[in-house]
Order: sequence, then structure tokens, then C-alpha cells
Amino acid sequence: MTEQKPTGLTRIIKAYGYSWAGIKSAWKHEAAFRQECFALAVLFPPAFFLGRNRMERAVLISSLLIVVVTELLNSAIEAVVDRIGPGYHPLSGRAKDMGSAAVLVSIVLAAMVWALILI
Repeated sequence: MTEQKPTGLTRIIKAYGYSWAGIKSAWKHEAAFRQECFALAVLFPPAFFLGRNRMERAVLISSLLIVVVTELLNSAIEAVVDRIGPGYHPLSGRAKDMGSAAVLVSIVLAAMVWALILI
């Protein structure tokens, strides 16, 4: 017999718990995630002063959050690939490389947004 999945408020509470566990795991095991969170913490307050209006502030902050989101997704891909096995496989390498490329693109995006708004 299959276990019935939670619904309503119970599902939301459980989903929050899983999300928080994912953030804690990323913090514990991923140096890049910690570095990007540090950059977010440093750049978040100046975004309120450097943006000339609410839209610019939102774009500055969103660009930083996109980097963190992308790093979380990249870390998840790497964890799944590593779970499959320690041996090298071209598809595993490709998956990890593409996840890393996504992080790089998000960092370039954030840098471009900040440069365009500040210049």
C-alpha cells in the first residue's frame, strides 16, 4: 500500500523543513555556497543605497539571489552525480560542467546588472 502524501498546511510545513535542510546542507558541505552567501550579505545593504528607485534595488538584489539559487541547483546536480558512483563517466562530467557553467553565467549576469546600474 502506498503512503498518502501530506496536503494543505502539513505539506507546506514539510516542504519548508526540506528546504531549510537543503540550505543547511549546502552551507555545511559547499564552500562556493558559503562564499556566495557572504557576497550576498556584503552587497545586499548597499543595494538599497545604490539603486535609485525600487525597481533598481529589486534588480540588484534579485541578481544576487539568482547566483545563490543557481549554486544550490548546481550543488544538487553534483550531489546526485556523486551518489551514482565515484568513477568518471562523460555524462557525469558534462552534467557537472553544465551546472558550473550555469553558476558562471549567473555571476556574469549579476556583475553586468550591477555595472549597468552603477555606471
